[in-house]
Amino acid sequence: MVNGTTPRPAGDTALEAELRRVAGAVPDPELPVVTLAELGVLRDVRVLGPGRVEVDLTPTYTGCPAVEAMSDDIERALLGHGMAEVSVVTVLSPAWSTDDITSEGRRKLAESGIAPPRPHPASGPVPVGLSVRCPHCGSTETELLSRFSSTACKALRRCVSCREPFDHFKEL
Repeated sequence: MVNGTTPRPAGDTALEAELRRVAGAVPDPELPVVTLAELGVLRDVRVLGPGRVEVDLTPTYTGCPAVEAMSDDIERALLGHGMAEVSVVTVLSPAWSTDDITSEGRRKLAESGIAPPRPHPASGPVPVGLSVRCPHCGSTETELLSRFSSTACKALRRCVSCREPFDHFKEL
């Protein structure tokens, strides 16, 4: 143990990078327009030995029902990429945040009609009002219809300007 942490086994960093790419390309089961890497839930990939890999996965919230499907999909992708043993570990700390969604993930959410979450400000005051931009027409005049939508991560909103309903990925 060094500084309170267990040292990582010496892995092949090129192989780890390739396996991270493969695992990260797995689509999210609830939001298939984004990958697990774009969603920011794929935390780490470690080669433990020949044909053995361990993957750290952080759910969007504790108890997320999609974690099992994500784990199975990652395992299937890495076994199909030549790994003999794949272990997917659920890691709850540090907790996932909507700030973990990549800019590409945010772009894909918006293109698919889902209003992406706003990034938290790096510093300064946190805005009190929630201004959600309509992914259809761009208006910020929207109203909340339901705190929950097709998944617990999303709310259902409607644009006052174009009257179209849309999902909004809630900020966490």
